[in-house]
Amino acid sequence: MSGGSPPQIDTQWKRISGLLRAEIGEAAYRSWLRPMTVRGERGGMVTMSAPTRFMRDWVVAHYADRLRALWGGENPSVQGIDIVVQPNCFAPGTDGAPMSPASAQPPVRSAARGAGVGSENDLQDIGAPLDPRFTFEHFVVGKPNEFAYAAARRVAEAIRVPFNPLFLYGGVGLGKTHLMHAIAWHIRQRKPECAVIYLSAEKFMYRFIRALREQNTVDFKEQFRSADVLMIDDVQFISGKESTQEEFFHTFNALVDQGRQIVLSADKSPSDLEGLQERLKSRLNCGLVADIHATTFELRLGILESKSEQLGITIPRKVMEFLAHRITSNVRELEGALNRVVAHAQLVGRDITLETTQEVLHDLLRANDRRVTIDDIQKQVSQHFNIRVADMHSARRARSVARPRQVAMYLAKQLTSRSLPEIGRKFGGRDHTTVMHAVRKVDELREQDAAFAEDVELLRRMLEG
Repeated sequence: MSGGSPPQIDTQWKRISGLLRAEIGEAAYRSWLRPMTVRGERGGMVTMSAPTRFMRDWVVAHYADRLRALWGGENPSVQGIDIVVQPNCFAPGTDGAPMSPASAQPPVRSAARGAGVGSENDLQDIGAPLDPRFTFEHFVVGKPNEFAYAAARRVAEAIRVPFNPLFLYGGVGLGKTHLMHAIAWHIRQRKPECAVIYLSAEKFMYRFIRALREQNTVDFKEQFRSADVLMIDDVQFISGKESTQEEFFHTFNALVDQGRQIVLSADKSPSDLEGLQERLKSRLNCGLVADIHATTFELRLGILESKSEQLGITIPRKVMEFLAHRITSNVRELEGALNRVVAHAQLVGRDITLETTQEVLHDLLRANDRRVTIDDIQKQVSQHFNIRVADMHSARRARSVARPRQVAMYLAKQLTSRSLPEIGRKFGGRDHTTVMHAVRKVDELREQDAAFAEDVELLRRMLEG
């Protein structure tokens, strides 16, 4: 190790990170550079680590040159930097200071129960790494997810188990995994002695099968049943897998009996999960079941604003509104679209405009246009309300037909890019003012009738899924 001892390197990094913080802004600094850890310097090369491959790649693409220049100015012996991936190398702190490797990751189980079961490293290996971006601070709350968010915060902040289990469900890319990671981060910050295990249902099954093969099920049971908080993502994966369900059921009961917290997620509610044992469905329904609905335009716009702030990039309002209108499937795809637009602007050196956005995302926008058609909507709504598809085009005005027709018009306006006259023509050659009336009427009924609003939201999710 040359160029100074580790304490000197740490001091140099504090000065460099302070300069970068002033240059790029607080939001970008917290998102990308604060989680970085300096590992040391050898032969003129400083080694730094990032907790995820995504973060490493972003830092290399956007800040590597500036980092090299600042290191060279701070320490003339430094000729370059090497950024590596080291999962779980930090936990979000409150003071913004880099954390040393020894104290970077809070232990995943309490020391009191550490004897005889395995080392801390063994237990850390049980779970999956947590994404540092997925915290409560970075979760954008709106009407579709406010209940799930409130429930997640209650679990993360509670002294005693408030409800068991907390079961989060919703479509792909709506924020279930983000909330689970946020709960884990928050608990590890507040109570580092807690044993928090987060993993996917697939990994749970894989570990169980390996324990069976190695005739080591006793250790497997002890590891999982000694957790203070057990979090399992995508529970639908164990549907139809009887032996895994059996072990999960007994692990679930053991933890509940001991007053330990369980948090689960799936793409459907417990009652709708096919291939799941009835007794397990009953157990999953005994806690709090929180649905995350499809995003609204306002929520998507808020997510884009938050994301651009994290990136430290100014995005024209028209571009964000365009993306929020056109990419409605899920948050993951929405954020991916924004990343593509930003990366293109930075790499090619062009301003972010509506025209360049349409050019960069032409394939994604075309796929979203294809996703839902008016014919799809008419079929789905007719089936839901038990009427004929032909009634969508007929002149019948009976309420049993007119109301579903209005719902279909409303969904056509929300889920397709068709103009009002085009929508009217698809509904038996009706005038565009009829479509406008239908949209207003459905909006009014959604505000007045919770059951009707639930029906419309269900149809929307089914069509977008």
